[in-house]
Amino acid sequence: MALSATEIILGSAAIALLWALIQFSVIKRIPVADGSNTESAALSGASGESSDETTARLNEIYTAIYEGADSFLKAEYAVCNLFVACFSIIVFLLVTWGTDYNVARGGFTAISFLLGAFTSMASGYLGMKVAVFSNVRTTISAQKAGFTPCFNTAFRAGAVMGFALCGLGMLMLYVTMLVFREYYPKPEDWRLLTESITGYGLGGSCIAMFGRVGGGIYTKAADVGADLVGKVVHGIPEDDPRNPATIADNVGDNVGDVAGMGSDLFGSFAEATCAALVIGSSIGVSGGWDAMLFPVAVSAVGVIVCLVCSFIATDIAPVKSEAGIEKALKVQLISTTILMVPAIYFAAEYLLPESFDLATAVGDGTVSLEPWMAWICVSAGVVGGLIIGLVTEYYTSHSYAPVREVANSCKTGAATNMIYGISLGYQSAVIPVLVLSIVIYKSFALCDLYGVALAAIGMLSNLSTGLTIDVYGPVCDNAGGIAEMAELHPSVREKTDALDAAGNTTAAIGKGFAIGSAALVSLALFGAFITRIRASSEDALFMDGVNMLEPLTFAFLLIGGMIPFWFAAMTMKSVGLAAMQMVLEVQRQFDEKPHLLDANPTERPDYDACIAISTQASLKEMIAPGAMVIFTPLLTGLFFGVHAVSGLLVGALIASVQLAISMSNSGGAWDNAKKYIEKADANSELKGKGSDIHKAAVVGDTVGDPFKDTSGPALNIVMKLMAVLSLVFADTFYAINEGRGIFDLS
Repeated sequence: MALSATEIILGSAAIALLWALIQFSVIKRIPVADGSNTESAALSGASGESSDETTARLNEIYTAIYEGADSFLKAEYAVCNLFVACFSIIVFLLVTWGTDYNVARGGFTAISFLLGAFTSMASGYLGMKVAVFSNVRTTISAQKAGFTPCFNTAFRAGAVMGFALCGLGMLMLYVTMLVFREYYPKPEDWRLLTESITGYGLGGSCIAMFGRVGGGIYTKAADVGADLVGKVVHGIPEDDPRNPATIADNVGDNVGDVAGMGSDLFGSFAEATCAALVIGSSIGVSGGWDAMLFPVAVSAVGVIVCLVCSFIATDIAPVKSEAGIEKALKVQLISTTILMVPAIYFAAEYLLPESFDLATAVGDGTVSLEPWMAWICVSAGVVGGLIIGLVTEYYTSHSYAPVREVANSCKTGAATNMIYGISLGYQSAVIPVLVLSIVIYKSFALCDLYGVALAAIGMLSNLSTGLTIDVYGPVCDNAGGIAEMAELHPSVREKTDALDAAGNTTAAIGKGFAIGSAALVSLALFGAFITRIRASSEDALFMDGVNMLEPLTFAFLLIGGMIPFWFAAMTMKSVGLAAMQMVLEVQRQFDEKPHLLDANPTERPDYDACIAISTQASLKEMIAPGAMVIFTPLLTGLFFGVHAVSGLLVGALIASVQLAISMSNSGGAWDNAKKYIEKADANSELKGKGSDIHKAAVVGDTVGDPFKDTSGPALNIVMKLMAVLSLVFADTFYAINEGRGIFDLS
């Protein structure tokens, strides 16, 4: 029986949500139980406490982390809700006015904006809940023999987030399109439908910006504060319960690395899909509804492929030793990539007609396409993403020479560590940029700008697996922190550290995927913006492409290149300000309660004070960077026109890619160089934990924290958000003096 695109997409979304529910039910069966239960019989602490006392402490820590994360996200989303409510009115008014008072288009765009924003918030909140729920259960599973139980628990926690987000994102997007099609039933009108749906990507990206920046400031303020006072000054271990900032640090892992990453990648999915639909809307006229929906169907096929491959890690080849952890995670990425290539071929042959026409981005011609061409473009994105991920691993894993060079540089102090780490970051951008360039050239040559959009979809096609691995890392990190705070047997922390070490490497790979896909998504959105301006102006503008040598365009090209650096400066400074407050608070508590530093203290730190500092600082500091990214392209388009916006978007894209890769990889290298030193023996050249070499590495890791977890990843959203916002308001920009802006410049 032949399946339509509707059945494939809705069926895949349902399967994804069901699979997430099944994985959650498996995790839920692991109890945080009292002393009478089997699991808690092995929970005796290192200090010889009874099982009941240790279980009570685990519950106390779990509750504190949950309440801290929950209260922060509710406060953050209260701010986001206010922004969404106000900005949706702006979207409605400006789009309606820009489309010659077409209330339907303005209303549909505003509705899709609201749906994208709320879906993004739901994704982030769901990820946080699942991560916190699973952290303590991963700790408990680490009590059992072998690595299989604890690895599977953390992996399944990631799978809940990965499959739920992809299923929910596809479902909401496609149902919205079906509703809009009732108003736009004719294929000739589907261009208006796809333009209205761009609000979905804008909503998701706006929330991603606040989630990434706010969560990143929260987690790194706590992390930096805890490290500087705890490790460097007083020499106490990471996640030691005596450190007042340790709960805030663990809360931050959930609101930044989980909720923030979830919103970020949801935004990438939504924007890539919207860009492909806008550019390929003319396919609907010659190929029909199913052919136009091919980009969404690729994501649907990806969910099924990721689901099948997940059995490799949990059932077919389960993790049985420390050496098998990183291998299992890498096999997930490689296996999904290998299976996606033939799966996409069959999807293209099944959904696309033998030949279909597409309007070119430059000129007034059309290009005739065949299914195999679309397959090549998507496959280029899939394989390109894997290459970027593996290159990122080479530069950030201590299994390879670059990170070991950084570790050795710590022998002469923190300064040389900083020099080596920054140099590594710059060098690590070379191969990913070359790969992206090749993918863009080949895709554009085959299928015009539609090919670039398909390559972006391809790079995100195994998003379910990518998110699974991304969430796995913070879950293991929190599990280790809980084990340390609960004073469990050292063997438990050793096991969770082994899980976390592999998670750090694969998290860096995930950041490489995210940056690469963001670059392709941004370029596709820029192409959609040009396509929409051409349609609005009836080919009066940009028919022959964008001339970068026009004075206004060239001027804003430089301004666009400056935006990522301004943004990075703002977010780095925000982390620094919040970290200073955290350092002062932690030191105040140590000064006022000196017995906190005793081996067995009788006093407890005031964890809530540190949580309050991170919460207040992040909510305050996330507003300015977010507002800068959102309003820069909007004001540029309104006052200076579409030529200025074109230069702005290209400049921001080029600078953001380089800066995001270098910052993320520098931070990852510093982190793993520190871990490499910590694994060294005290009699070795690197001297191990507590040595001056280790302290120099901790300084590098501390500086690298906002590099890799705040500014670097958030730059993905800078280039995507500026591009999708320009796309949504394209008609509005053109309506002002025929695209010359309020200042009427040409």
